[in-house]
Amino acid sequence: MLTRRHIRVKVLQSLYAFYQSNNDDLDKQEKFLSHSINQMQDLNALMLHLLVAMRDHANNYLLKSKQKHLATASEKNPSMSFINNRVIDLISRDEKLNTYLKNKKLDNWKKDDEYVTLLFNDLREQDWYLEYLEIPNPDFSADRDLVIKLYKEVIAPNDKLYEYLEDNRLTWIDDYPLVNTAIVKFLNKISEKNTSEIFSAKVFKNEEDREYSIELLRKVILNDDKLISEIDGKTPNWDKDRIAELDFIILKMGIAEFLYFPSIPIKVTINEYLEISKEYSTPKSSLFVNGILDKLVKEYTADNKLNKIGRGLR
Repeated sequence: MLTRRHIRVKVLQSLYAFYQSNNDDLDKQEKFLSHSINQMQDLNALMLHLLVAMRDHANNYLLKSKQKHLATASEKNPSMSFINNRVIDLISRDEKLNTYLKNKKLDNWKKDDEYVTLLFNDLREQDWYLEYLEIPNPDFSADRDLVIKLYKEVIAPNDKLYEYLEDNRLTWIDDYPLVNTAIVKFLNKISEKNTSEIFSAKVFKNEEDREYSIELLRKVILNDDKLISEIDGKTPNWDKDRIAELDFIILKMGIAEFLYFPSIPIKVTINEYLEISKEYSTPKSSLFVNGILDKLVKEYTADNKLNKIGRGLR
């Protein structure tokens, strides 16, 4: 699930925490990084289960409506299309997801069910939802289209839900866009014949990405003095103390990739850290970071310091 950019962001956050704490315990920082990354999978599980919680809430809503003293004809004989949605049913019966939720004690939608109610009320106001309820027996494709719309147009953009997640775990806000994209991608691919990978506890695409996350953290921390010396003298208009701390860490990460990660192309490193600096640092950071990294690449190339292997890596 994790992209290389998101891994870099997670390492950036861990390095920032490391330098702020003045604690040189590398093992502790590696555990912090691992914990931060694993929390993203908690969010993924919660967001999938939110669909199930909304389905269950809808069922309770219909049962209560039927019991009204002056129930309308539609309340006495409501559409069961959403209750019987086959995509949500598949998610609700996924053993891996249910085991993960139980083991991690992720019962947020039971404890804080007001957010489920809020989202369901929003759903009930959507014309496309009302049109879906009019379909007597929706096929799997119609069920899937409904769930995708529900996720993209009701759940993902909801400000109250966003604030709730931010209050629960601050790191989830950086994870939220990636998790949402992954879930929508999964929903687009799910079919009646393809239900084996509804949820996986795996966070990394492969072992190489997992090793990269730890190795990048280590290379920056263990080579801190060398990386600082590489930056010294390259910022004539900036004293070291005037460089934004996040920019300083971003530069060290970029230089570490230049020097210690021979399989990562130079252009990829520069582009990735420019985008990260735009999103996480000051408005002028990307220009500053780009200028320093570009200057260093030219210097390293002239001095034959770049140990890049493979075609197209320079």
